[in-house]
Parts: sequence; C-alpha cells; structure tokens
Amino acid sequence: MKIKLYKSLFLFALTSQITLAQVDVVYKDLVWSDEFNTDGALNVNNWFHQIQLPAGGSWYNNEVQHYTNLSSNSYVQAGVLNLVAQKENYTNQGVTKEYTSARLNSKFAFKYGRVDIKAKIPVAAGTWPAIWMLGKNVNEDGGYFDSTEGTVNWPACGEIDILEHGITRSHPINYIQSALHTPSSHGETINVGGAVANSDIDRNYHIYSMNWSPNAISFLLDGVLYYTYNPSIKDAETWPYVDEQYILLNIALGGVAGEIPSDFSESRMQIDYIRVYQNNSPTKKMESKVSKKSKSVK
Repeated sequence: MKIKLYKSLFLFALTSQITLAQVDVVYKDLVWSDEFNTDGALNVNNWFHQIQLPAGGSWYNNEVQHYTNLSSNSYVQAGVLNLVAQKENYTNQGVTKEYTSARLNSKFAFKYGRVDIKAKIPVAAGTWPAIWMLGKNVNEDGGYFDSTEGTVNWPACGEIDILEHGITRSHPINYIQSALHTPSSHGETINVGGAVANSDIDRNYHIYSMNWSPNAISFLLDGVLYYTYNPSIKDAETWPYVDEQYILLNIALGGVAGEIPSDFSESRMQIDYIRVYQNNSPTKKMESKVSKKSKSVK
C-alpha cells in the first residue's frame, strides 16, 4: 500500500511539474472528486440525472436518444462509472424513442481550477460521447441548477467541451476534440483543438484535463498540452467564463454524430475518476479518498 501511495504521489508531483511548464496557473489542491469506489447507483450527493426533453420532444442536434435515470444506463461497478447508450424502445414524457443513454450533471460547480478525468471513450459509429461544462447560470429546463440559477441563455453562459468524440469522423479514430462555445463563436465554433491519443481510447484509460484560469483555458491529454483558448479581448462576447460552471457527462446518438449502424446494440463510456483542483487548502477527507484509489493508466 505504501509503495502504491508513494508511486501515486510521485506521479502527481511529476505531472504537476510537466503542467507547470505548459499552463499559466497550476492548481494543486483537491477540492472535489468522485472516485466511484462504491458499486451500484451513483452518489446522489454528486450527480443529477438530466432526463427532461427539450421543447419539441427531442434533444438538440437531431439526436435520437432518451436520457434516463435507469440503472442500465448509468451505474458504478468495480470502481468505475459506466455510462451506457443502448438500443431499446423506451417511452417517457409521452415520447417513444429507440435508444436510451445517460446525461449527468454534477451538483458541484466551481470557478477556475483544473479538472482531471481518467476515462475510456466509446468510438462506435453514430455515438457522440462528451465530457463538458456549462455555466451554472444556464437557462435550460430540466438541468440541475436551472430552477435556482438559470438566468442566461446558451451560449452566453459559456460552454467548455473538455472532450468530445464522434463528430469529427474525418480525423483518426483516436482523435479527441476540445472546444469553446461563446456568443462570439458557437455551434460550428472556430475555437477548437484536438489531439490523437497514443493508444485506443475505447480500450485504454487516458487522462483528459482542462485548466481554467482568469486568463486562459487549456486542454491536456495525458499531461501534454494540445490547445489553449486565450482571446486578446476578453468581454461578454469572447469570455463568458466569469461564473461557476458544472460538469456534464453524456453519450448522444445520431444527428451530427452520423448514422447509427443497424447492428448497434450498446456503447459505453467508463470513468475511473473525476478530480477538481484549485488553490485552496485540501481537506484530509479529500486526501484520503485519492490515496485509496491508486490505479495506474492502463
């Protein structure tokens, strides 16, 4: 146990030193995490299932799935969160669809810091897995913060796409994309960057990171920087990132992700951990949670 802990601390220190040379602010203190250590349902203190359909009865971008709170679409097993998109007829809110999936909102929101997500990402045709963030003030019916904080429409709330896959089919299969959506550029935004992982992203864990400071938003794959958004003029049009944001996890199907093959049955995203760092004093509880989980990148 001591060897594993020392190895984990060494790797964290090494990663911090590498990051130091690549980003403008290094965040070191763990302030929130989910290590997914308890099998079964998700921790309700951390996560909210967003299942309410938008007006019109379908999700955006011509997607074809129902998001559900079913245990078959999201659950924890062997220390890993599983988000599962499936082919199955499902009726909810008076609408029947042929596919189900999960869309999770974190109940934790923050302003400035680093997010690390260790995950396996599905690559099946017709799927659009995403790990991303929205302003806590977004006006989106059915979202966790909407009823108390939702005063601003998208994209004025700001969107940070830490990772998405499946909408860039012209790139290599292991290419992942990050993007920013702001009033000045959204939808087919010009503010994008990407990288190709050095091993299959659906079979191997990689660490996807986003570093958000008052001056820049940077994205890293396994500790290596590949894109930074740092507009020279920062105002409401280019830099709506002045309020707290929360984390979203989901797998969309169809629409801009392309046609779903007729033999599709299911596809899953697997997440080993999600950790958020800021420059505050970490609690002993947070330190303990991380030390108990020292799996290496496979």
